[in-house]
Amino acid sequence: MRNSVSILIGGKAGQGIASIETLLTKGFKRAGFYTFSTKEFMSRIRGGSNTTLIRISKRPINAPVFSVDIFVPLDTDAYYHAQKRLTKETFLIAKKGEFESDCTLYDHDLAALAKSIGSPIVSNTIAAALIFGLLGCDVNILREIVAELYSNELLDVNLKALEIGAKLGEDNGNCLYCIEPNSSTQQTNDLFLSGTEGVGFGAIAGGCNFISSYPMSPSTGLLTFLAKQSHTFGICVEQAEDEIAAFQMGLGVWYSGGRAITTTSGGGFALMGEGLSLSGITETPMVVYLAQRPGPATGLPTRTEQGDLELSIYSGHGEFPRIVLAPGDPKECFDLARMAFYLADHYQIPVIILSDQYLADSYFYVERFEIGSKQSVHHIIKTDADYQRYSLSDDGISQRGIPGYGEGFVLVDSDEHTEEGLITESMSVRNEQNAKRLGKTALITNEAIVPEADGEGEIIVLGWGSTKHIIKEAVERVGDERVSVIHFSWVYPLSELQLLPLQKAKRLVVVENNATGQFAKLLRLHGIRVDDQILKSDGLSFFVDELSKKLASALKEIR
Repeated sequence: MRNSVSILIGGKAGQGIASIETLLTKGFKRAGFYTFSTKEFMSRIRGGSNTTLIRISKRPINAPVFSVDIFVPLDTDAYYHAQKRLTKETFLIAKKGEFESDCTLYDHDLAALAKSIGSPIVSNTIAAALIFGLLGCDVNILREIVAELYSNELLDVNLKALEIGAKLGEDNGNCLYCIEPNSSTQQTNDLFLSGTEGVGFGAIAGGCNFISSYPMSPSTGLLTFLAKQSHTFGICVEQAEDEIAAFQMGLGVWYSGGRAITTTSGGGFALMGEGLSLSGITETPMVVYLAQRPGPATGLPTRTEQGDLELSIYSGHGEFPRIVLAPGDPKECFDLARMAFYLADHYQIPVIILSDQYLADSYFYVERFEIGSKQSVHHIIKTDADYQRYSLSDDGISQRGIPGYGEGFVLVDSDEHTEEGLITESMSVRNEQNAKRLGKTALITNEAIVPEADGEGEIIVLGWGSTKHIIKEAVERVGDERVSVIHFSWVYPLSELQLLPLQKAKRLVVVENNATGQFAKLLRLHGIRVDDQILKSDGLSFFVDELSKKLASALKEIR
């Protein structure tokens, strides 16, 4: 018996890879397995060569592996696309003679079997039932799910496909990769969420009532998610003509008392730079969901990378405070998205939530958690006739009024302004207002989330954002007691308390999904010594087995 099994499905866009992912992940979860899934796909509506990886285990897992145990190529190109991920121990479900392979072959022509029941598109359902059977799972679970997903003719043909796949699984017997499910997971209502869904639910909990976006992968999932929830939760949805308009609409909503978010990726965020600066000087709150993908320019539009950290920190002209958050899993996505609306509202600043394609599109096991009854607090006052929007204060936070709520006139301007909001070129007023805005930084830094160390070793392996669970499992595999793991989810501005454990480290290894070590550079600016870096920027996330080898190699050099 193994602790986990990895299953890879490959094929063209349009061959139903998403359908088989849904069927298998739902099925494995109901069968009592901890389940994780992730995908990589080309920038195509149809065609190309894409894969979905599903991992199951009897213990919680939330990270991908490179080497796969079971592989189903739905076409010949898929085999060659994933060939480097196969080993002699991989079980390959394919038609004999389509390609040469050292894998253990289950000789089945899935396409021909699907055609035999009158529908070539259900080869994916046959494959799902076959995999389920090979792993010793009850195919009746898949029958229940198919009945939930389909109706009429589609239901009938998919049930026939399940019968074919189940018979093949029974005839072949259980493969060597059978694992025993964890019965306790069948008794719970634990969650299976993507990073996108985590951010979406967190935004709703944070009081979001407006989203304006121009579609851009991989951020569009949040726009569509909130659109689906719009009637239930009273969210106004606007697909803007471009990213500039999307950001400005959000500012207008915050100015008038609403709570807005905009979604984008690196190229779109570059267009939002002027709006970000406008948020800074007018002290109008704003929340931005920035889902990263590899650049420069269009780059690899459907792949992943942590390449926009510096863009998020330094974008926008002039100097003004901001917060950058980088969740590592759907639970953190929820918590930090919810927190982003509080922080933006309270400190009257832009807050950026940094995700990436890997985190946005992957599905994770999430232990059920209590949302709590705490309601969103709106830091808005009823103005009087003498209201001054930018009145000076000890903490730098002026009381925020909105038009129509009270007797005051709420005047804002992109020029430097007086306490009333009137344009000025007075140097003394400029110094007062600039100091007021920047003075909030100390309070903001006090809010910074201090990361907890996983382990007590003096050698620290550090990551931020989406590398969280990959690093954790890789370090577990290495099994070196000298090593502890620290994960940063609040990445800017950094506080002294956050950095304190790093100052005591014997050795600091920083892992980043980019080419230049952007977080390591930020740490060095704060006087932290970074000894080693493990970087990756090929458009894919790290893999547990890949990273564990690199860590083991690095640790051998440390005495």
